Amino acid sequence: MANAPAARAPRAKRSAAPAITVSPTPKHLTAVRGPLLGWYDRNKRDLPWRRTRDPYAIWLSEVMLQQTQVSTVIPYWERFLARFPTALALASAPLDDVLAGWKGLGYYSRARNLHRAAQEVVARFGGRLPSTAEELLTLPGFGRYTAGAVASIAFGEEAPLVDGNVARVLSRLFEVEGLPGDKEREATLWALATALVKGERPGDFNQALMEHGATTCRPESPLCLLCPVRGACVAFRKGRVDELPPAKVRATPKKLTLALAVWPHAGTLLFARRADSGLFGGLWELPAAEVDADLPEAEAAARLASALGSEVKLEGTLGTVKRQLTHRDLTLRLLRVSGAQRPTRAPAFQELRWCTPAEAAALGMSTAMQRALDAALGSGVLNGD
Repeated sequence: MANAPAARAPRAKRSAAPAITVSPTPKHLTAVRGPLLGWYDRNKRDLPWRRTRDPYAIWLSEVMLQQTQVSTVIPYWERFLARFPTALALASAPLDDVLAGWKGLGYYSRARNLHRAAQEVVARFGGRLPSTAEELLTLPGFGRYTAGAVASIAFGEEAPLVDGNVARVLSRLFEVEGLPGDKEREATLWALATALVKGERPGDFNQALMEHGATTCRPESPLCLLCPVRGACVAFRKGRVDELPPAKVRATPKKLTLALAVWPHAGTLLFARRADSGLFGGLWELPAAEVDADLPEAEAAARLASALGSEVKLEGTLGTVKRQLTHRDLTLRLLRVSGAQRPTRAPAFQELRWCTPAEAAALGMSTAMQRALDAALGSGVLNGD
């Protein structure tokens, strides 16, 4: 125990060090590339998007896998592909249908960008994804990683990619210093990925890097004894695997409270579509307004009236729903309201609709808002309204 502080001090110093440009020798690169490809051939997971050469299906998988675990993505990918089997089918579908198919995956800007990009693929490329990373980067939602993944995996271009798994693997193999997000560090990682992807089977090699980071070169308790490139790993040789890369300091989630208008009428409830930007952008919800956590219900109802541009009468409260989002602790306060006139337009929302529960099931709605709707319906709000 007495030695613990002394052991931690150098680690903190190293993690704060500026990134060092790494120039590996051809021998070092070869010692990584060949063994990692061979390991991938023997150990790769049997994932459905690895059984297709359809660029559209591969693109869809890469978008869904951003910020989402593989086990969660598989059923969504299969359902979405069955519903929208081609870029033309996706481009032709209403955005509401696309968002409804995405319900539960989160990060809904991915779905909106996917829809917009499909429309551009149809308009500019005849419905076929362009085959180079340079062209792919001109489409909505395509960053450097997604362009490199699709270009290399679907089209065999020697296009590099760097995601969290790849960054960790390269940081350890080549002893890349610097905190995540450091510009010099990121440039070094991309330079290494560019050097390594050159050669046979660039798509498989990129997948090998990601697979290795996901299954073996893990953030915690990496399986170094099973690593196919252990002999080429500088961090392993120097005993620094646990130090690289340094952990990114996560900000404390912000607390956010929304008041929701639960407005029943003739077997329907009022729903609103949010602006495209911001939290839950473009999605449907029980009309919401941001409030302080301790704001009295009457004042919260007044906020809702302002957002709806309509007189609102508070009838009572229906409880709260709490959800933990990546960057927010979300509290939804359900307020049962009524009014002399039913609004059809509102200044704070793109669109309003009065929907039955069955009709609402087809709307693109976040998981948090779906839980709020379930709670409202569970309270019997439509019984005898």
